[in-house]
Parts: sequence; C-alpha cells; structure tokens
Amino acid sequence: MNSKSPKIMVLYASYGDGHYQASKAIEASFHQKGIHHVILLDLMAMAHPVINGLTKFVYMQSFRTLPAVYGWVYNITKDMQPDTPFSNILHSFGMRKLAQMITDHEPDLIIHTFPQLVMPKLMKKTGLSLPLVNIVTDFDLHGRWIHPEVDRYYVATEDLRNEAVSRGIPEHRVLASGIPIKPDFEQTHEPDPRFTSKLDSRKKTVLLMAGAYGVMQGIRDMIQPLVDSEEFQVIAACGKNTELQRILQEQYGDRPNFQVFGFVNEVARLMQTCDCIITKPGGITLSESLASRLPMFLYRPVPGQELNNALYLESKGIASVAYTPSALVHQVKELFAAEDNLLQRQERIELLRRPNSADVIVNDILEQWFSTEETPVSVTADAELAPMGAI
Repeated sequence: MNSKSPKIMVLYASYGDGHYQASKAIEASFHQKGIHHVILLDLMAMAHPVINGLTKFVYMQSFRTLPAVYGWVYNITKDMQPDTPFSNILHSFGMRKLAQMITDHEPDLIIHTFPQLVMPKLMKKTGLSLPLVNIVTDFDLHGRWIHPEVDRYYVATEDLRNEAVSRGIPEHRVLASGIPIKPDFEQTHEPDPRFTSKLDSRKKTVLLMAGAYGVMQGIRDMIQPLVDSEEFQVIAACGKNTELQRILQEQYGDRPNFQVFGFVNEVARLMQTCDCIITKPGGITLSESLASRLPMFLYRPVPGQELNNALYLESKGIASVAYTPSALVHQVKELFAAEDNLLQRQERIELLRRPNSADVIVNDILEQWFSTEETPVSVTADAELAPMGAI
C-alpha cells in the first residue's frame, strides 16, 4: 500500500460529452476526499488534434446520416481481441504525448473513461509499471475495453459484470459500481424557478433532451402531439445546438406548456423537476435518469452502443424504445394512464439504480492501491472484492 497522497491521471475523449462528464465525476469524488492531484487528459485532442477533429466529425455525421454503417462497424468489432493488428493500431495513437505527460506529472494510477488503451503498449515498450483502471461508460461491453494488462474494471450492472467475466476477465477484477455521474444527482434540490415558473402542477412534465450536441432526430415531430395534449407539458434541452433551440422557440415558444433551453449545466435540478424523459440512450444520460428515478423513452436509438443500451434497459422494463413519434407519444400516455404502470416502472428503476457510483469507484481504488490515515475509505458495492495481492 502507498501512504502518500496519490496522483491520478484520467484519460478520456471528447466524442460526445459522456466520457468527459464521467471523468469530472471521478475528479470531484477524489477532490472531496482531499486528493487534488488529478489530471484529466483528452489524449487524442492533445496528441493528434487534426485526426481528432476529423474523427469527431465522422462520428457525429455517422449518427445523422449513416447510423447503420456505424452500427455495423461497432458490432463486427465488438468481440475484437487486444492482440489483433487492428487493436494495436487503435491503441497506439498518442503514445508519445502520453509518455511525455507521464514524465511531467508522474501519476500513480491511470484511469480510462474511454477505450483508448495506449498504456499497455507504452508500459511494454518502456518497462513502466502503473495500475490501470477502466470505467466502462455504457450498459454494453465492447472489445476495445478489454485488455489483460488492465487491473480493475468498473461496470454499470451485475449483468455487465457477468458478461465481462464470461469474456475472460477474472471475476475479482470486475466491480458492478454503476457509471459515475455528478454528485448533485444524489441530492434533493429546491425547485429552480428557471424551470418551474411556467409549469402547471396538474400536468405531467416531459423532459426532452437532445444530447450535448442536439443531434437527436425527429424532435419537432415528438413535441407537437405532446404540447397539443391537455395532459402534458414539455421542457426541451437542445444542448449546444443553438439553431435547434431557435427553431423550437419560434415554433412553440408561445405555447404555455412548452419551454426550451440550450445547454443546461444544472441537469440534476432539471431532471428532478420532470416526470419522465425522452432522450438519446447515451450511458451518462441514462445513468443520470436512473439516479433521478425518471421513466425513459428512447427514440430511434442509433445502432451500436446506444441501441444496445436501449435494448438492455427495455429488457429490464425501465425504458421504452420507439421509432415513430406516434408510437412514442402512445408509450408516454400509456405509462401515465394507470398508476400501476408508473409504480411498476419506478420499482424496476430502483432495482437498477447504483447510487454514489463515483464514490464507490474512488473508494475502491483507494482501498486497493492507497491507504492514508487522512483518507478513510469504505467500499459499497454488491461484488465481493479481492485484495490486490490476489490480482
């Protein structure tokens, strides 16, 4: 065990916002425990800014124009092995920059919130030895996350833990921690007038979140029947898509049961204001919705990890998947038509919630690798943990 205050390096990527948000949640938990030397590194952006910009563009366009192609590539590579030539290429970008950052910051442990596993190759090349941790940020497990040199895996659910073990990861290296989200999702907030001032307490409030970049398709087709109904009111969060926000404001801004916002920082407060959510099935948003106990309606999930996320939550009875606006509106109305429907959905949500996931992960890391009198730690999770000496 190491008695000094640890230095932690978190490697993420800016494809969407989820990996960064998970990294910030882990950083906040370390800070809360008095550990302030935490470096967040967007490795591809720093090492290869041109390639990073190009791949981000292709990634975003694949969601809009070629989702089937993206899903095909994701699925045919899902079982990829870490020693294949393709894996070696994917996990080699940024090695020189990472070596430089490790020299500069001398971290004691590396955390990945994105499956760009440069470290195993770098350690083999240089003889460096550091503990490696993977935090899987979806409800689905792609082969890119799996590598024999990774010491610890934190996953969303027991089902995903069992899948990881079935794919060859030693059982004692995998903890069903949940996906880390900001700590304010575990707090009860006072109503925020910015969100509540126009709300009618007699109506159910539907939150429509278009993602960080506002790329969810068919938004206007979803909003129209909901705001035309006497039962519902809609709050739309458009992320960084200012054009979408402008269009929705022009089209529905004069409706008393509609509000529109751009990028919202106070997502926990916003979610606690609402009765259900329509959203893209990204791992972080789904985890935030679970923490907020919101029934989920997932519209036209993109093939790949988002579709797999959606199908998993649907199989657990806590999310509904729709491919047309009319089907989605029918699902929303059906949920609130009978109290038993809603109670059953909420009971299933409670079974899958993983409160305080970031703290569970950080506590486990500290217990496995670091011990200080100033930083008492405890592990709260369902999985039995083995000492690092057994790993």
